[in-house]
Amino acid sequence: MGKIGFIEIRITGSKGNLDLSPDNYDIREVISMLENAENLLYPGDKRDRPNISYKIEEGSVKHILKTSIQYIIGFNAIIGQISQVHNIDFLDLDSAKAFENIQDIATKRNYVFSIKTSIDNSNEVRIDKTTRYFRTEAIWADAEFYFYGKVTNAGGKDKANIHIYTEEFGTVRIQTPISFLEQYDENLLYKTFGIRTIGKQHSETGEVDTSTLKFIELVSYEPKYDEQYLKALRDKAKKSWLNSINPDNWLKEIRGGYDA
Repeated sequence: MGKIGFIEIRITGSKGNLDLSPDNYDIREVISMLENAENLLYPGDKRDRPNISYKIEEGSVKHILKTSIQYIIGFNAIIGQISQVHNIDFLDLDSAKAFENIQDIATKRNYVFSIKTSIDNSNEVRIDKTTRYFRTEAIWADAEFYFYGKVTNAGGKDKANIHIYTEEFGTVRIQTPISFLEQYDENLLYKTFGIRTIGKQHSETGEVDTSTLKFIELVSYEPKYDEQYLKALRDKAKKSWLNSINPDNWLKEIRGGYDA
């Protein structure tokens, strides 16, 4: 087995009286499928993902996407599970959204999608207007979140956003009222802040849908070394059931390795 494999997304359907083919398949549809395919293979932060190469073929339309065989093997297992349970709730958020997008295209354009891999005896998923590959809405609930990090972008002509780089989530985009950005006097860029937001969270896994985040307020973020508070923790450690534990080591664990 080589180090490179591929996924094949075959689409059959028609454009008016013509069978679907690369000659009548619009470039916007190509762009949409490439975005969805990237999220199928690499949900989450994509900065360090392996290279993906692409070609389109006849029959009716075939999208061929080549990448590391390791990820193709993983994706083959995923589509095998989907074909068995006919459900996408177990997927990472970006992958689930990609399947929803493909389902939406199949329903609106009366296309039939067949998704498989280059693995021998590959699993396969079929999506058409009769299937229902959507997440269960009830399991996503509104919740508040705080994101701490450096603001890398702020603004937008029609829909304003703040982009904040966080250690846990990478760059997060937060929908922000234009009125807030107009009234805020200081330059936000490349300064560290906390941002209070509201968005959707998976009620079972705790996963955050970062595409739903909306701005509530800006929070100053100034981590300080509070000596009095830390001394109180030491004293508590000495007088409690932690007598057998070195209080300074215990304190380091409580502080999570933070160095002032």
